[in-house]
Amino acid sequence: MMTPHSQKERSEATAARLVNAAAQLFGDEGYAAVSTDDIAASAGMTKGALYHHFADKSALFRAVFVQVQQQLVSTLAAAAADAGSGWDGLIAGIDAFIRECQRPPIGQIVVFDGPAVLGRDLARAVEDEYVGALLTDALARLQAAGQVREGDSSVRSRLLLGALCEAAVVIARSPEPVQTRTAVRSEIAAMLEGLRVRPGAIPGS
Repeated sequence: MMTPHSQKERSEATAARLVNAAAQLFGDEGYAAVSTDDIAASAGMTKGALYHHFADKSALFRAVFVQVQQQLVSTLAAAAADAGSGWDGLIAGIDAFIRECQRPPIGQIVVFDGPAVLGRDLARAVEDEYVGALLTDALARLQAAGQVREGDSSVRSRLLLGALCEAAVVIARSPEPVQTRTAVRSEIAAMLEGLRVRPGAIPGS
């Protein structure tokens, strides 16, 4: 006999299979080109099972978008940790974001389809909850350590995330993405230098 706990686990496992199948299809083909029939078939389920867990395709996409944001947070945090704490960690995390958004599955879901499917406000709210929160925390810690100028870390985070998303679009649409990525990284680093407090300087000066 199935217990309520095992029923919940089975339901969560089914939803996860659908999200993973949808993420692969959305990333490879784009939201508009994928049907709920495609997703159900890829997950090895019926379309009825899909609608049992998600109201419609856009609701499933939102779950995919959240999952990708969670994956991005793990990737960026790992890149920052590998570079060490402080300024180098921030730059490494930002570089990792640009690099990840060049990968078709991530770029398609986060950069192109996210705002179009969810609407800019909802997409940004989800981004703020995940990657945005990571950036806000990193900037706040750097400010507390006297490595960046005094200011509002949450506002800085939103502005920086907006610039990074636009950077991803510029790279994705470039006929020479490798060269464009180098130029974009250089410009973002130059922008960030305006926040940096050099060793021996007085924060806020």
